[in-house]
Amino acid sequence: MSQHYTRTAKALHWLMAVLILGMLPLGFYMSGLKLSPQKLQLYSWHKWAGVTIFLLALVRLAWRATHRPPPLPASLPRSQQIAAAAGHWLLYILIIAIPLSGWLMSSAKGFQTVWFGVLPIPDLVGKNKELGSLLTDVHVALNFLLIAVLLGHVGAALKHHFYDRDDILLRMLPRKTREN
Repeated sequence: MSQHYTRTAKALHWLMAVLILGMLPLGFYMSGLKLSPQKLQLYSWHKWAGVTIFLLALVRLAWRATHRPPPLPASLPRSQQIAAAAGHWLLYILIIAIPLSGWLMSSAKGFQTVWFGVLPIPDLVGKNKELGSLLTDVHVALNFLLIAVLLGHVGAALKHHFYDRDDILLRMLPRKTREN
């Protein structure tokens, strides 16, 4: 079995990483703005990217279900193997739950999402101010959890690369290999 992820897995990983790392600061920035045309445009872009991340997450999960990732090195302690698996599954849950919570929040607040200004996305719930406020809190909390999990994910990858000097990080780097 290959020790590297497939090209498709790598492409999905890094595309989603770029989108998510752009979405987090955009989300925090735009939420602090006063109501203006700029704020409304940023919210539209944020929602478009959120829908895109949601769809890519579904593609990524389908790919993962049909293409086994490379096994972790046998030398890796069992506790680290469990932590790696738990961290990855928590990331998968969050990349589904965060866009879904944003979609629900927009629906409850009465703001329909129109993907790229062309494709109307149906509301998931009716307009409900209290539910919209609750979903805002859920969306924000999930994003803070995502930040914590991402810090752990990146920290673990860097630890493996610079301290342990193993090939865990290299398996996901976008480079040409025979296994691709």
